[in-house]
Amino acid sequence: MRKVSYKTSFALLIILFLSSCQSQKLTRNTSAKQNKNITHIYLIGDSTMADYTGNYEPGKDYMKVRYPITGWGQVFQPFFLKDSLYSLRPGITTDSVAIIDRAYGGRSTRTFFQEGRWRYVYEHLKPNDYVIMQFGHNDGSEKHTERYVNIEGYKEFLRLFITQTRQKGGNPIIVTPVARNYPWKEGKLENIHGDYWQAPIDIAKEMSVPYIDLNKLSMEYFTKKGQDFTSSHYFMNLPAGMYEAYPGGQKDNTHFQPEGAKVIAAIVYKEFKNILKTQKK
Repeated sequence: MRKVSYKTSFALLIILFLSSCQSQKLTRNTSAKQNKNITHIYLIGDSTMADYTGNYEPGKDYMKVRYPITGWGQVFQPFFLKDSLYSLRPGITTDSVAIIDRAYGGRSTRTFFQEGRWRYVYEHLKPNDYVIMQFGHNDGSEKHTERYVNIEGYKEFLRLFITQTRQKGGNPIIVTPVARNYPWKEGKLENIHGDYWQAPIDIAKEMSVPYIDLNKLSMEYFTKKGQDFTSSHYFMNLPAGMYEAYPGGQKDNTHFQPEGAKVIAAIVYKEFKNILKTQKK
C-alpha cells in the first residue's frame, strides 16, 4: 500500500462502516451483552490473542485439530473472578466481567476493520466497557500483501478504534505486539517488530490513551526464563507424537502453548489493574 492512498481510502472505509452499522450481525459471544450489571472487556487483535475454542473454527474439535495452541485472550477470563473485582474499583464497579474475545488469526488493523470484525464490537459496546487492542504482527508483514498495512495506515486504524470506542462511552487500551521467540542474542530476546512496536505507543501518547508495552514486558520475562525453557514451555515447539493435532511435531515461535498464554495473560492483567489504579481519583 502506498501512503498517499490512505487519506481517500480511509475516508471511504469510514463511510462504508457507518452505512453498514445496522446491517450484518455477527452472533458470537452475544450471551452477556444485555446484562446491565456486567462490564464487557472486548479483545481485538490477532492469533496471539485469539480464543481457539468455541466457534473459532465452526464444526471442528479444538482438542483434535488445534490444541495445544492457545491465545492469551483465551485464558484471560479467570483473572476476573467476582471475589477479586473489588480491587478493580472504580474502573470496574459492576459485579461481574465478561471477556469478549474477538481477536482472530492473520488479522491486521486493516483487515480486522474491512471484514466487519470491528463493526461487531462497535455495535455492542456499552458505556464503561473496555476495548483492549493488540495488533502489529500482521500489519508489518510485507510479504503478506493481503494483510500488510504500512505504519501510517496502522496508526490511522488505531486512531479509528480509539475514537469510536470513546464515541460509545467505552475505554480504549492499547497493547504493543507481544514478542516472538526470536531473535536471541547473547542470551537476550530482542525486538522483531521494528517500528510496529513504537507506533502504538506514539498513538497512545498522541490521544492520551493508556497503553501496555507488552512487547517490552514479554521480552524481559522470556529473557529471564532463558531461550531453552521459553521455547519448550511457552511457544508451540512440540515433539512428534505428543498431540493429535500435530502428529509430526511443530516448530512455531510465534504462538503459545497454554503455559505461555497464561504467562502473557497474567502480565496483561497486572498492567490492566495498574492502569485502573492510576485512574482512581
